[in-house]
Amino acid sequence: MTNCLWGYSTFAAQPLVNIHDLGVQKKFRGMGISTALLNAVEDHARQGNACKVTLEVLGNNTIAKASYNKFGFRAYELTEGAGKAEFWQK
Repeated sequence: MTNCLWGYSTFAAQPLVNIHDLGVQKKFRGMGISTALLNAVEDHARQGNACKVTLEVLGNNTIAKASYNKFGFRAYELTEGAGKAEFWQK
């Protein structure tokens, strides 16, 4: 299951895609499903001329982080030296 949102990067002045949720049930893990889902998201983003695909992951979710890393995702800073982005809610 993947839940994605189209947005707009104010930094790049271009559309972007944010993966809000991505999940694979435990009994189906290791079958390449997350890779297939990520490929589909990336293809969709490319077709829509998105400048990037973003996602959020919990720091202790090592399984998801390994999958995202394998696919080429990396933690990033919005502006070098300003620190990593934080996510807040109310």
